[in-house]
Amino acid sequence: MGVDAIVGIIVGIAGAVFGIVTFLRNKKGDDEADGKRDGVVLTELGYIKSGVDDIKRKQDRQEEQNMQFVARLSAVESSAKQAHKRIDRIEGIEERKMLE
Repeated sequence: MGVDAIVGIIVGIAGAVFGIVTFLRNKKGDDEADGKRDGVVLTELGYIKSGVDDIKRKQDRQEEQNMQFVARLSAVESSAKQAHKRIDRIEGIEERKMLE
């Protein structure tokens, strides 16, 4: 075997080693970039979930307030109905007094 063949084999092996090392280094960098990207996505999803949970709590409080308002309105309507009956009765007495 000649010197040229030995140099060729060494260069070929060195090229393969450099190629593998470069591949592994780039793969590690790609994995880190993917991890960072996934972390950002998960963080954003956490913020969105937190916002949705806040909206649900506010909506539950609003529904509770609406139910309280409906109950209070119903009580006011009932009271107004009774007041109208009393007023009608008083007006009836006044009309009878005026006719006498």
